[in-house]
Amino acid sequence: QVHLVESGGGSVHPGGSLRLSCTMSGLTFADYHMGWFRQAPGKELEGIAHVSRSGISVFYADSVKGRFTISRDNAANTVYLQMDSLKPEDTAMYYCAAGYYSVDVAIIRERDYTYWGQGTQVTVSA
Repeated sequence: QVHLVESGGGSVHPGGSLRLSCTMSGLTFADYHMGWFRQAPGKELEGIAHVSRSGISVFYADSVKGRFTISRDNAANTVYLQMDSLKPEDTAMYYCAAGYYSVDVAIIRERDYTYWGQGTQVTVSA
């Protein structure tokens, strides 16, 4: 059975930082592309950061580019999202997801991800 478990969410002031982690079990982590998505109340799911299975290819949404960094540790079966310079509009539930693709290029479409975590809440407020 596949499990993705996110951690590291919480409340932070604007300008602060958080580091999210997502650990996967039940599959060979190194075979899967990983992504971080978020959903704010009343808004659609947004893909924000994606990394290919080797880590060589990454992609960021414009909304987080320059502030967030995705990375992965295949030995630890974990993907990370370092979030700096947080803004109130970053407040959302954050989800990690895993998807398989034969080419070692980050995948960005929601429909290409098969496995999803339960999410971790991030709240940015003064």
